[in-house]
Amino acid sequence: MTLPAILFAFLVGLSLGILGGGGSILTVPIFRYALGMGVKESIGMGLGVVALTSLVGMFRHWKQGNVDLKALAVFAPAAVLSTYGGARFAALVPDVVQMVGLALVMGAAAILMWSGTPASRNPTGGAPASTESKRPRPEVIIGLGIGLGFLTGLLGVGGGFLVVPALVLFLGLEMKRAVGTSLGVIALNAASGFVGYLGQVTMDWVLIAGFTGVAVIGVFAGAALVPRLSQQHLRRGFAIFLVVVATYILIKR
Repeated sequence: MTLPAILFAFLVGLSLGILGGGGSILTVPIFRYALGMGVKESIGMGLGVVALTSLVGMFRHWKQGNVDLKALAVFAPAAVLSTYGGARFAALVPDVVQMVGLALVMGAAAILMWSGTPASRNPTGGAPASTESKRPRPEVIIGLGIGLGFLTGLLGVGGGFLVVPALVLFLGLEMKRAVGTSLGVIALNAASGFVGYLGQVTMDWVLIAGFTGVAVIGVFAGAALVPRLSQQHLRRGFAIFLVVVATYILIKR
């Protein structure tokens, strides 16, 4: 791997370790523009990297007691099935449509990152005070899972920026547990999407392995830095970065 590839891989892992998301939304542009891969190859390989990296990150959070397995069981099944469907459907979608779609999703992610979730604005660091928001709403969770899964398979985005708010708002998780649980959802979704792309695109297994190894180091570094960093400043800085990358994608397409 080249030095730029190593640095980008570390950035992906760092994002996942600190924010519980964002890594997958960076992986596709990195493979596409920095490493010169095709669009569908970038999405397929990116999903493989994110699946393994998120799994490692989830176990790191699980050891700290920040993964809610019940919430994971509620959210994941519909998302996993829909992700596979989205990955198979992607073969029918023009590359330019996938990249424009990715740029639009990045814009939405930037807005959510900038504003933060309700839990992140709660001074106690807990879930929102409304007891109504703590009641599981299966129909909403299933609907979100299906929509998020399809986007994951089609565009290669894990959706941590959507999963974290959903876990907070609809299942009443504290922010730190939502971040850890989000990594589990992302790992399952990305793995399902990766399987969906097998046979459709040529995979560079050496690059996937090397990129993943460096990204895993970034995950551990990010998790270690979390207590020392301002989450609000990180989210807003990342939001600005997403807008820049999304603009670049729309220009290049």
